[in-house]
Amino acid sequence: MSFVAMTYFQGSWCLLLSLLLFTIWKAGSGQLHYSVPEEAKHGTFVGRIAQDLGLELAELVPRLFRVASKDRGDLLEVNLQNGILFVNSRIDREALCGRSAECSIHLEVIVDRPLQVFHVEVEVRDINDNPPVFPTAQKSLFVSETRALDSRFSLEGASDADIGTNALLTYRLSSSEYFSLEVPSTDEQVKPLELVLKKPLDRERASELHLVVKATDGGKPELTGTLELHITVLDVNDNAPVFDRAVYRVKLVENARNGTLVVKLNASDLDEGSNSHILYSFATDVSPKTEATFHIDSVSGEIKVSGKIDFEEASLWKIQAEAVDKGSPPMFGHCTILIEVLDINDNAPELIITSLSLPVREDAPFGTVIALISVSDRDSTVNGQVTCFLTPHVPFKLVSTFKNYYSLVLDSALDRETTPDYKVVVTARDGGSPSLWATASVSVEVADVNDNAPTFAQSEYTVFVKENNPPGAHIFTVSAMDADAQENALVSYSLVERRVGERSLSSFVSVHAESGKVFALQPLDHEELELLQFQVSARDAGVPSLGSNVTLQVFVLDENDNAPTLLPHGAMGAGGAVSEFVPRSVGSGHVITKVRAVDADSGYNAWLSYELQTSAGNSRSLFRVGLYTGEISTTRALDEADALHQRLLVLVKDHGEPAMTATATVLVSLLENSQASKVSSKALVDAIGREASLVDVNVYLIIAICAVSSLLVLTLLLYTALRCSATSTNGACGPGKPVLVCSSAVGTWSYSQQRRQRVCSGEGLPKTDLMAFSPSISPGLGSGDSGFQQEIFENVSAQIQEYIPCLLDVEPLPAGV
Repeated sequence: MSFVAMTYFQGSWCLLLSLLLFTIWKAGSGQLHYSVPEEAKHGTFVGRIAQDLGLELAELVPRLFRVASKDRGDLLEVNLQNGILFVNSRIDREALCGRSAECSIHLEVIVDRPLQVFHVEVEVRDINDNPPVFPTAQKSLFVSETRALDSRFSLEGASDADIGTNALLTYRLSSSEYFSLEVPSTDEQVKPLELVLKKPLDRERASELHLVVKATDGGKPELTGTLELHITVLDVNDNAPVFDRAVYRVKLVENARNGTLVVKLNASDLDEGSNSHILYSFATDVSPKTEATFHIDSVSGEIKVSGKIDFEEASLWKIQAEAVDKGSPPMFGHCTILIEVLDINDNAPELIITSLSLPVREDAPFGTVIALISVSDRDSTVNGQVTCFLTPHVPFKLVSTFKNYYSLVLDSALDRETTPDYKVVVTARDGGSPSLWATASVSVEVADVNDNAPTFAQSEYTVFVKENNPPGAHIFTVSAMDADAQENALVSYSLVERRVGERSLSSFVSVHAESGKVFALQPLDHEELELLQFQVSARDAGVPSLGSNVTLQVFVLDENDNAPTLLPHGAMGAGGAVSEFVPRSVGSGHVITKVRAVDADSGYNAWLSYELQTSAGNSRSLFRVGLYTGEISTTRALDEADALHQRLLVLVKDHGEPAMTATATVLVSLLENSQASKVSSKALVDAIGREASLVDVNVYLIIAICAVSSLLVLTLLLYTALRCSATSTNGACGPGKPVLVCSSAVGTWSYSQQRRQRVCSGEGLPKTDLMAFSPSISPGLGSGDSGFQQEIFENVSAQIQEYIPCLLDVEPLPAGV
């Protein structure tokens, strides 16, 4: 029953201890605390780290769960299958933390997607795995037989690499009737062990003594160490040197130069002569490192620096010194020197970047963790207190997550198009005077997002294309720029489809998706389509894609691809010839008829001139034709020698390059006087009929005169405005308005059926061509009342036209322009 009760008591105590540790962990500052004994075997359970961090086992691998430890190697590892933290390799607390009372392994648990950082502290518990160790296994003492009772002999105590009770040593001397061992109390740990003479020695009775000092630690099980003492009993010299102080306490600044005086020892001897002549030395059991760092003058007793003094390696030196006289046998005195090394700021902080999350999207939210940074400083107190800061004017900041751990997080908006990358310099400065610092650079690349639409240099382009272009001709290239990168800047082009008349836009033009080249799919016809206006869309390949449009105005320039067309005449006979009857009595300059023609082209290509083709051998023709009016008139008075029937060929030619022509045939019949009277009678009857209809025509005539007068005023105003604005256009290209041009030296004018355009010239101001062409005349006009009305209208128009060149002060263009 007692065994069962004891088992139950032990189980309850373990449960209570677990609850207490759990409560302490919950009250911590957000980090996990575990403990593990040193020298634990591989696979020893430490803690359920995934469960304690609130992570699901299934997400450990996808989220790249990993554990990092600064300078700790792979002592601990996590099983990603069950989330258990276990011992991976041998943990030696003494190698890890030395004599430090606290020993912990700091782990950084990093989980990506999204990035999270946890800090875990695993305390390494000490076990009693190191026995007490004396500086030397054997020590020889020479003691005079005349040495007084209660004489003391200093012994270097043992050291134990463990801590706590495991390093709490007790000493025991083997059985001896002459000596006892005096152990200093806890408050006097700086004092050495002392072997005390409790009974006078008798060299003749016992010249040598062999004793054993045993040191036992407080661990379970106990571990021991031994020191063998070989004591030689000497005769004569019975006074040993005595130091003025048993313990010398000295403060020494680290990095002291070689030769710096540490302390001067002083010992005296009551003997006389050579027995009082003292020599100083370190104790025989001092470490080689002590002998390499300090030097003692055997005569003066001065201890000076002979090696490197480093606070970070040893902050306290405990040295045993001896004073020996020259007696025979010699006698020894002992003292202890405690050298406290003062720290100076001789270690710059150290920066380590342990994790990076790069590149950073330019639309990343504020607070996004970019990197994890740890800092350390080997100095102590204020010399080891480190503060961190960033270079100014960067969109990042440092956030302290744990002692000497920082997170580099995003603090303001990023714009890759403005700054594609940042070189962030982290500076760590300690609190020493003067302070020391260290820097570490982090290159932060900004990843592009599709936040810029393609843009064109202009919102609208004007393109001039000659008609009758070959199918598939390249007419223009659009180009859009996108400030983004990679696929977000990959621009493709397409047409914004619409209807052009009864046809779709894509039947006229197309655009290459990659190059932006615009092609005309079919020959364009100026007479059918003067202006083709459409939009081209540019879109990038981002998700979602962004785009913009540009407007193209394609002006189709006229080419001379239409020959002049003769208008029908009332007296037109078979074969298209015009028949006219002329009395022989007419004089020179009599107009017998007028050839009318139009041209479907525009501009110079529709500017018509008329020429009379004379027969071979005819030096002087009986008729002539107005160069630009088409009026056929006599060149002299007719006589009997002139043939009764004249065949006139009128060549109608435009001013295009190359020129295109049409031929009109006029058959002229000369009438004798008797025939002319008949014709005149008939003409008189026609004239009476005309006079009867003239009353009806007067109303139309007045309206026509008013309209022509209004047109004249409007023309004058328009011409004045064009003259005033001509100097301010500076070569601008665009559609022009129809204007007038003097067409011949005789001052006759006509109008074109087509609208004129202003054509760009590469030199100077654009040329404004003043052109005028004949109006379209209805085929129904030519005989009867209609012909009479037309004749009246033409007479009035001719009178107005005679004044236009003078009013506009325009010089006629030379022939052939």
